[in-house]
Amino acid sequence: MEVRKIVVTKEIVSAEAGKTAPRPVTRVAGIAVITNPYAGRHVADLSPLFDTGAQIAERLMPEIVKLLGAKPVAYGKAAIVGVNGEIEHAAALLHPKMGKPIRAAIGGGEAIIPSASKVAAAGAAIDLPLGNKDNVWAFDEIDTITLSVADAPRPDEIVVAIALSDGGRPEPRVGKGRVL
Repeated sequence: MEVRKIVVTKEIVSAEAGKTAPRPVTRVAGIAVITNPYAGRHVADLSPLFDTGAQIAERLMPEIVKLLGAKPVAYGKAAIVGVNGEIEHAAALLHPKMGKPIRAAIGGGEAIIPSASKVAAAGAAIDLPLGNKDNVWAFDEIDTITLSVADAPRPDEIVVAIALSDGGRPEPRVGKGRVL
């Protein structure tokens, strides 16, 4: 795996729609910009990318867990493949093996890890989906964090991101158990 850069970001949401949140919600993300070994060529066997996905999670998770500074409640992952690659390159990184090191770093996680992927040019943004780590039906944590790297992905690169949150939307009013 050739890593060109790592970007780590943290946001603290203290208000929404002009109203102070009952408590600030912290979201952190780790982003790896890697060379796409399959850019410009169609390859049937993408299994080497399975291990690369796990390696990215192993590299990013310790730093973003530490940066969050609280117990993770929600998680998610995403990838942007440069224009010489294929959407399947993102799937090979995100799905087969990335989840195990994510869950190991946070001490569990029963729910699926929501994900998003696309093919795009440098500077493209992606809305990385977040979901409760233990309950896919916990609507309060269904959210997104928008990420981009100004100079990535280059045509032969992939931007891979993992995010954690210590809470859900600042003032959730939609979901199970609420009057509809």
